[in-house]
This record gives sequence, structure tokens and C-alpha cells, in this order.
Amino acid sequence: MAETAQSEQPQIYLITPPDPDLVTFPDQLARVLDGSEIACLRLSLATREEDRLMRAADALRDVAHRYDVAMVIDTHVVLAERLGLDGVHLTGSRGVRAARKDLGPDAIVGAFCDASSHDGMTAGESGADYIAFGPVTGANLGDGSLAERDLFQWWSEMIELPVVAEGSLTEATIRTLSPVTDFFGIGEEIWGAEDPLAALKELQGAMG
Repeated sequence: MAETAQSEQPQIYLITPPDPDLVTFPDQLARVLDGSEIACLRLSLATREEDRLMRAADALRDVAHRYDVAMVIDTHVVLAERLGLDGVHLTGSRGVRAARKDLGPDAIVGAFCDASSHDGMTAGESGADYIAFGPVTGANLGDGSLAERDLFQWWSEMIELPVVAEGSLTEATIRTLSPVTDFFGIGEEIWGAEDPLAALKELQGAMG
């Protein structure tokens, strides 16, 4: 994932549904990848069952790579390597250094750091390629803390590492954050729609 100059429109970092139908979702994903420019795809399932994760990775990896989109997996460093994925997305800074060592310099290693600039900087110093902050709306999520615009603005001015905004994105928050983020992590915001590609296009319209 290359850094986006803040004068340019942010890129889309696509996140899978937590429990996709592996019969129908690959075609749905292909339609989205075919109709919009996507920087990266994250396999983010609710399950911890290794067999389910492996089957999902196998079903979606070929779709992603067909469109030259890098694919990372939540948490599972071992599976990222075993399944030929492009990297891993971790929660917090802990584990970033080990993941970098295990996966090598060319792999993508990202870290979700809630709304903590300190955790983000620690992850960056440990070898992360990008930092994700969120949620950006919805005080009922997690512990109720939100990643505010000030955090993204400070990060974009002070830190060179690319930053992802994710978590209950709306057109309004996208419009507000577009000048100060490199990527928007979009997933459940579109997958519940009748036409996910059209829903994505609507959100992209707020980035202009």
C-alpha cells in the first residue's frame, strides 16, 4: 500500500464481511473490484476456525490477484505465509515486529490502533506499513472512544506513515476526513446494500 499525497483523493481499502457466503461472495467481490480502483483487500472474518479462514482465503485470493489487488488477513501471520497472501493486519502494535520478521521486508504489515497516536507510532517504529484508526463514528462501538478528525490531521502533518480511517464510515465523515487520511477502510458500509458497487460509488462521491 503506497502512501497517498494528501492533495490526492484517498484510496479504498476494502474489508470483507465478517461471514461471507463463499459461494456467492467471490462473484460479488469481483464485481466491486472490476468497477472501482481498490488499493488492498482485507480478509476479516468473525470466525477463528482455521478451516473456514483457509477456505475463504483460497476463494478470495484468486479474485483479488486477478485484479492486481493485494490481500491481507486479520491477525493470522502463519496463515498469511502459508496461503500465499500479501500480508497481515494486526490489532495494536504488539506483534508488529515479530510479524515483520516472520513475513519478511516485502510483506504488508498493518496495525489497527483504535484512537491512540502513541500505539500508532509504536507500531510504525516496529515496522508497520500503515496504521488504521477508528471507529470514526458510533460511540456505542468498543469502549466508546472515537478516532477524531484532529488525530488524522495531526498524523498527516507529523507522520509519513500512511493512515487508514475505518469504522462506521458515513458520507459526512468521509467528506470531513478526506483531506487528512490516505485510505478509507470500507466493508460493512457497502456489503449490506443491494448493490455494493453502487454503495461504494456513493461513498467515493464524498471524497471529491
